[in-house]
Amino acid sequence: MIMSKPNSLLDALEAWRGIVCLVGAGGKKTTLYRLAMLHPGRIGITSTAHIPPFPNKVSAYQIITDEKLLLTLVSTAAQTHRLIAYAQPSIKKGRLAGISPSLVGMIHRQAGFDVSLVKADGARSRWLKAPGAQEPVIPDEATHVIPVISVLAIGQPLSEKIAHRVENIETIIGIKAGEILKPVHLARLLASPQGGLKGVGRAKIVPLINMVDKPAWEKQGIAVAEIALTLTDRFDRVVLACMNLPNPLVGVIRRH
Repeated sequence: MIMSKPNSLLDALEAWRGIVCLVGAGGKKTTLYRLAMLHPGRIGITSTAHIPPFPNKVSAYQIITDEKLLLTLVSTAAQTHRLIAYAQPSIKKGRLAGISPSLVGMIHRQAGFDVSLVKADGARSRWLKAPGAQEPVIPDEATHVIPVISVLAIGQPLSEKIAHRVENIETIIGIKAGEILKPVHLARLLASPQGGLKGVGRAKIVPLINMVDKPAWEKQGIAVAEIALTLTDRFDRVVLACMNLPNPLVGVIRRH
């Protein structure tokens, strides 16, 4: 394996153009907003799952309305606004509702976005997850999918405290609740068709190991990446990052 450090997080995740969907757990929203703030072009931010209100720090023009109106309103707003965040209102307190996946591509094209950044999964702020029966909600037109996982799960017992859908995770990684998570277990989750690769279609896959903020975690993240790359040929790189750092990109692990 080869470790490199591209010029930017956008380069590492190949998130410059297209419909880029984030799934998994351990920093999807933080990554989505970081990418939006780094990108100099025309950007749409949305979700096909429930999402908290868009943060003011992103400085996006926000459109929250019934999805029947979104195509017209977002396309019109895109004529004068570079960065637009859009979703539907929700009856759930502190949440916005996701939009239909088929609408993402229509809005992306009509609004003329360079990139649409889409939260396509929910994880209840855990560090790792396995998708449920109806998850993730990835648009058919997705060009890139970024499965996210937190390196901080390593060394922790598998439990609801750190993981969403523990029973599904047990089936994928081969350990029971209460057993200690190791790099191989995170690698299996990333590389599994029932885990990080579920529903990705023909999209480009670039997994992200997040929260790598210390050398010790970098070593563990490299171990996860190297194992994952031996388990599937569906992706050829794994990105290590920490979204809370001034420069979030730690490195990229690639095959020789």
